[in-house]
Amino acid sequence: MAGRTAGLVLLAGAAALASGSQGDREPVYRDCVLQCEERNCSGGALKHFRSRQPIYMSLAGWTCRDDCKYECMWVTVGLYLQEGHKVPQFHGKWPFSRFLFFQEPASAVASFLNGLASLVMLCRYRTSVPASSPMYPTCVAFAWKMDYFCASTVILHSIYLCCVRTVGLQHPAVASAFRALLLLMLTAHISYLSLIHFDYGYNLAANVAIGLVNVVWWLAWCLRNQQRLPHVRKCMVVVLLLQGLSLLELLDFPPLFWVLDAHAIWHISTIPVHVLFFSFLEDDSLYLLKESEAKFKLD
Repeated sequence: MAGRTAGLVLLAGAAALASGSQGDREPVYRDCVLQCEERNCSGGALKHFRSRQPIYMSLAGWTCRDDCKYECMWVTVGLYLQEGHKVPQFHGKWPFSRFLFFQEPASAVASFLNGLASLVMLCRYRTSVPASSPMYPTCVAFAWKMDYFCASTVILHSIYLCCVRTVGLQHPAVASAFRALLLLMLTAHISYLSLIHFDYGYNLAANVAIGLVNVVWWLAWCLRNQQRLPHVRKCMVVVLLLQGLSLLELLDFPPLFWVLDAHAIWHISTIPVHVLFFSFLEDDSLYLLKESEAKFKLD
């Protein structure tokens, strides 16, 4: 046990010099995974593992190696806590207590509720707003993307939505060129994370940067139009709330009860924000429709 403790302390001190996360760099963790794989993940032992593995786990793609990593993660966490050290991350993530095949159950449930809220608001939007409204296609596309793809997609589409609302209705060619630029940026971002290196620090910095652009652009438009268009106050509240709630993503702490982390809390907190934003989109689309009909009558 003394040797294990010494290994923990020495590796914790050299954390900045090595790649990966502190937990998965531990010799205790690596030895545990290696021994587990040798014992369970080949020959007859592997057949036995597969025979007793629940069908939902195999369908979700959980392998014998994944199971070894999960079990050894908790062995290492137990040693850390026993010796009074802070809980480490493993492969860039905090340790979570698995439920069924969900490794982050609270985030999965919160993400589902976000998607459900978006679907409900989409149905309400399509019922309340005629398809002839100038912003209708862009808003419907935004609803389908909301929380279904990565956060970067949602933020970039929100920026595009702002571009269409502030510039694109008068200059469609500008909006089209800007959309092409955003798609190029998104493709490069996802390609880098998927094919070259999944860098959590870079991903966070990129999302913060485009998030600031989104906030500043929408907020500037809201402040300029709040007297003329009272419904933009909803958008202002959404922008300010999202900016405040985004701080939750920066609060990196071990999950409470090994289930609830900052990301899950952020997901849950943004559900009413999405509802309010769709309410703004509905009001604004109806206003634009009324305005375009009035211009048509004058012409």
